[in-house]
Amino acid sequence: MRRTRIKSVATFLLPAVLLAATGVVGTAAPASAHTTNDWVYVYNPIIDGDSVHNDVSAWWARSYDTSPAGHHIVYSNWGWRNDLSMDVFAKASGKRVVTPFGSKTNTGHRVESKVVSLRSGCKSGNLDDGGYLVTVEARDTSTGSVLGRADLMHVDRPQVRVGQVIGGWTTIGFSRQFRYNSCYQVNTTNGIHVHMELINQHRYACYYPKGYDSALTELTRLGIVGAHYGGQRARC
Repeated sequence: MRRTRIKSVATFLLPAVLLAATGVVGTAAPASAHTTNDWVYVYNPIIDGDSVHNDVSAWWARSYDTSPAGHHIVYSNWGWRNDLSMDVFAKASGKRVVTPFGSKTNTGHRVESKVVSLRSGCKSGNLDDGGYLVTVEARDTSTGSVLGRADLMHVDRPQVRVGQVIGGWTTIGFSRQFRYNSCYQVNTTNGIHVHMELINQHRYACYYPKGYDSALTELTRLGIVGAHYGGQRARC
């Protein structure tokens, strides 16, 4: 199954992200299609304090938010609209935003995460409107295949650079409450969040459905990239 190329990303934008940047994200050249069914888990990208694996560090989509089944997809990679999106809510500003990909595939191959893009995520270009968009790519080091990418939006004070290879749970930046505007419609600390989008290099990524306000720990799995699902916004 091949993807169907989209004509425009802008058609799908909701008011909260009307000023967000669109188009192809990333600077790395496309890899050959990942035709095997190796995959890697995507974990909660917000960590609270020290690395205590069972501590609640974030929350799943709030009741006033939309789940990945209908959440707006803003960005693209390799010329394709991303597969799915979700919001992960932080306890406060200043919480660590980390690499979302695990360190091994389901077959035990080592996974390398690489920063392929780092830029302002809002169309205005003003970082106070919504912070940085950081794109991280997961590659199977045994086969050389790219499994997929994650776009992390609303990241403050980035701690990485484009081209940097990073390990699991490496700090990418921090959460922050940005000023209220069309790109970031948040006016209380309860709304501080990271908007995360996933895409496979071949076929489609998936997400694990959860109840609103579900507590997330450092090891909570939110989805998979690399597995061969058949459409956008697929459940794992």
